[in-house]
Amino acid sequence: MAHEHNHEDHAGHHHGPAVLTSVNRALIIGAVLNTLYVVVEFGMGFYYNSLGLIADAGHNLSDIAGLLLSLLAFRLARIRQTPSFTYGYRKSTVLASLTNAVILLITIGAILWESIQRFQHPEPVAGGPVAWVAGFGILVNAASALLFFRDKDHDLNIKGAYLHLAADALVSLGVVVAGIVISYTGWVWLDPFIGLVVAAVILGSTWRLLNDSLRLSMDGVPTDINLNDVLADLRAVTGVRDVHHVHIWAMSTTENALTAHLVIQPGLSDLQIDALKHDARHRLEHRKINHATLETETKTKDEHQTEVC
Repeated sequence: MAHEHNHEDHAGHHHGPAVLTSVNRALIIGAVLNTLYVVVEFGMGFYYNSLGLIADAGHNLSDIAGLLLSLLAFRLARIRQTPSFTYGYRKSTVLASLTNAVILLITIGAILWESIQRFQHPEPVAGGPVAWVAGFGILVNAASALLFFRDKDHDLNIKGAYLHLAADALVSLGVVVAGIVISYTGWVWLDPFIGLVVAAVILGSTWRLLNDSLRLSMDGVPTDINLNDVLADLRAVTGVRDVHHVHIWAMSTTENALTAHLVIQPGLSDLQIDALKHDARHRLEHRKINHATLETETKTKDEHQTEVC
């Protein structure tokens, strides 16, 4: 008769205090720099009647909202679990990322609408001042993006901030070029055209963020984890005969979890099972899965068609 071992292991991993401090500092500095620039850019955009500047300022404003949401989410994620929220508030990082993507989509709609109106009713634009203001924007956005460069591959929110700020720097470059051309040629249609380019850039950088955020909010397998590779790793563990009931989801934008049933060889001692599960956990950590709940079971040949849950 088959003997079953039901056992759970939880392997936890969190960013160290130094990394969290670095991320929080980067978010605060980035938000402050961009807030100051947005105030100037909006004011100059209205004063010089430039849709390119106003659109770019709107994009930067959405980035500020994203940075503040990310900062709030990181703070909430550090709150300990409660009887009502046994995972704490880690999932707030995913919701912040999703909210950021939605804000950016709304920004795209507003820019497209105004660009179309400007094409239909062209208005004069002062190209020189537009170029100077946008040039300052290149410096602000590039400096802000560099703040997140080191940690961009560790968290979806940080990656989103880096991509948006880097894209902003490129958009500002486009506005500079348009401002210079307008000042020499008087081609005012370039201003709403740049507005459309801004919208396209935002859409390109937002679509992936939206897709990843929706996937994580619905407890889908994170895009950087391959289920087949995880199964292969678990089946390669000495003593494991099969794996089933595997579920992988994101607890936050930095922590992933897994539950699985491991069918093991009959007759293993408790020490052997502990070693087996330690090996499995180690393999999972290399797959960016930090929390693993593993249940072990055995099946005799006669019971092979009977699944033990």
